[in-house]
Amino acid sequence: MKLDSIRRDYKKAALTKKEAAPDPIHFFSQWMNEALALELPDATSMALTTVGEDGFPQSRIVLLKDFGNEGFTFFTNYHSEKGRAIAQNPKVSLHFFWAELERQIRITGMAEKTGEEVSEQYFHSRPLDSQIAAAVSAQSTEVPSRAYLEEKFAEMKNRLDGADPKRPEHWGGYWVHPLKFEFWQGRANRLHDRLVYEKQAENWIIKRLAP
Repeated sequence: MKLDSIRRDYKKAALTKKEAAPDPIHFFSQWMNEALALELPDATSMALTTVGEDGFPQSRIVLLKDFGNEGFTFFTNYHSEKGRAIAQNPKVSLHFFWAELERQIRITGMAEKTGEEVSEQYFHSRPLDSQIAAAVSAQSTEVPSRAYLEEKFAEMKNRLDGADPKRPEHWGGYWVHPLKFEFWQGRANRLHDRLVYEKQAENWIIKRLAP
């Protein structure tokens, strides 16, 4: 398989400081709304990167569930690999990529657990089967088989008989409080546009980077 000749040019849009919003969260909202308006598949998916207990970076796709002044919110099992990594080192990064728009956003920040009321509200807003799956899965631990998981799922579902399970104490949300944003717009000839927002005191400083 020959990969070195696979390429395409990017010509959909440009990105200038003049067009960029002064507040990166507002600018992020603009780009996210454009992705959602086009009904792009998995528009809210993002790569979350943590530093593992072994010192190696680990990335996986999670879903953005909210964002605003508190930061960027996702939910998971606190005992999972990412949960253990965040407990040890709360420095994380988020990465959004919308191929159809030829855009990327990278966010660097500090992860912190949300309040329990936020976790509780979101947990019980999920479909019942998703609640049960979260309750029975000891995420990131070794299991003997797929059948083992399906049996535990069926047992709890039968026991609940249509009722909601209790949210596990080890399952909940994180806020990622942003310290740095990079907005990337693909351009022709690989001369891409890159604008970086860095937090200085209470202000955001915008810089242009070479592609």
